Amino acid sequence: MSRKSSSLTIRDVAQKAGVSPATVSRYLNNSAPVSTEVAQRIQKVMSNLKYVPHAAARQLATQKARAIGVLLTDIDSAFFPPLISGIESIVQQEGYNLLVASRCAGNEVDAQTPIGPHNSDGMIVFPGSLNDSEILKLYQAGFPLVLIYRTAPEGSHIPSVAVWNKRATRELIDHLIEVHHRRRIVFVRGPADNEDSQRREMGYQESLEAHDIAYNPNLIISGEYNRNDAYQAMSKFLKNEHPDFDAVFTGNDDSAIGVMNALYEKGLRIPDDISVVGFDNLELSAFLTPPLTTIHAPTECVGKTAARYLFKLLANQEVDLVTLLSTEIVIRRSCGCSA
Repeated sequence: MSRKSSSLTIRDVAQKAGVSPATVSRYLNNSAPVSTEVAQRIQKVMSNLKYVPHAAARQLATQKARAIGVLLTDIDSAFFPPLISGIESIVQQEGYNLLVASRCAGNEVDAQTPIGPHNSDGMIVFPGSLNDSEILKLYQAGFPLVLIYRTAPEGSHIPSVAVWNKRATRELIDHLIEVHHRRRIVFVRGPADNEDSQRREMGYQESLEAHDIAYNPNLIISGEYNRNDAYQAMSKFLKNEHPDFDAVFTGNDDSAIGVMNALYEKGLRIPDDISVVGFDNLELSAFLTPPLTTIHAPTECVGKTAARYLFKLLANQEVDLVTLLSTEIVIRRSCGCSA
């Protein structure tokens, strides 16, 4: 009969893995890198033993840092300031410090994360900053996490906070079709593995189907949620042989800037020739030429909600596992409306 997880210690894990307890401790706490082979061996032993480190014991050993971390993929986009502002407002109320870092998830198991148990008491994770195995490792080590704009990996119970994507996108595509009679609509994707982008594309497809418009994969381009990539993608689309189109749904407002520049360079008028709409309602969207019709996403509120949930986890309180915040369409002139 195997021993219960509660009676196991890192010494048991170390013995089975053929390493020292100090090595297991380094692996669990991310306090120093260990080799990929050793990390995989330790993780396999932990899984076989069903060993889950006791969060309270880890905190007693390391003491509280009174700091909360936020791990992003970059900090250059105009999307991030309201998100960080929302998080910071709650962190300050709680008397904690806020650590912000950027990182793109790698495949190396032993890649050291800039934020983790070694310098914070919990972390808010943005898509693409940690891969599933890295998230699961922290979760299994008892480190409090809240995910934003993505769901938890299978086998975990990590709270996530996002916004309504599919419904809002469908409503905006409905608007283009029903009000402005657009039927050949380009969809500009975000990153391939981004759940927000996937759900927005589902809303796009649902609207087309509801209006008996055939889905055309040749009207799908990848903008990567970045104005430069979106500009390049739209420029390439316009240079090559392409289907006729009369509107563009950009994956986010930052992509809309690149798309609009590419259309202008081609001599196309917005919205007379091509309607353009976005998602996020960044502050600058109202000042584009023409002002951008978009979907308002409560980005600051996502940050506040995620931070509140993280402090509830620290207080051992229950938290909803999935939270979706409402969005709404903001009508401006880029779709063809006079508003």
